[in-house]
Amino acid sequence: MLSIAKRTTIGMLLLLILPVVTILSGWEWRPETAFLGLKGLFWLTETVTRPWGIMTHFILFIVFIWCLRFRLKAALMLFAILSVAIIGGQTVKSFIKQRVQEPRPFVVWLEKSHGIKTAQFYHMDRKMRGAIVDKQLQGDTHLPVWLRNHWRKETGFAFPSGHTLFAASWALLGVGLLWPRRRIVLVGILMLWAGGVMASRMVLGMHWPRDLIVAALISWLLVTFACWLTQRWCGSLAPPREEQREIASRSQSGE
Repeated sequence: MLSIAKRTTIGMLLLLILPVVTILSGWEWRPETAFLGLKGLFWLTETVTRPWGIMTHFILFIVFIWCLRFRLKAALMLFAILSVAIIGGQTVKSFIKQRVQEPRPFVVWLEKSHGIKTAQFYHMDRKMRGAIVDKQLQGDTHLPVWLRNHWRKETGFAFPSGHTLFAASWALLGVGLLWPRRRIVLVGILMLWAGGVMASRMVLGMHWPRDLIVAALISWLLVTFACWLTQRWCGSLAPPREEQREIASRSQSGE
């Protein structure tokens, strides 16, 4: 358990660098910063947004199974553990959102620039909120259509970030489960992907840096426990003897 906690803690601290540096730098979101050649970040966000997020979940699960090489029973148990960790995080997120009810940055901007009162906005149902966003921004030629459409669909509360919870959970699962198998490149890709998703949530006006920090902390707690359960119920995370030879071969070839 201690070795798992050490790995996931290091991964969590790496993910916290971006939002912490953003706070310390005094950077504040403005609409004009959301589309200056940064549509690629929007596509990163889409990998976590439904329905693509469901596809991402299953693809990553298949990759984890392939890397861990568990037998069928252990694989099914792993699927259950990973699913509970991801869905559990989203459940915790929804519970906190409804109690904190923090407005998104773009909603605060709408109040300042278009006179839409934040309190009144969030008293409406989601369909009406989307209609208001669409109506108010229809004639705004400075905002790209893809950003307006994204805002129209994402009118919920901000704190904490569900997208960050999803991406950070998978990245930390990679650190916790795949690092012992020396899947260093894959773990690095997962961490970069999670960092990109976190950056996109701020740049697109969807979240404040503190939303990302709390989401990463929640994912760290859930993932650390999930990795411990995986080790306890599915088998050792250390590679078997035949795979150790493969790892040594990969290391020698520079993979």
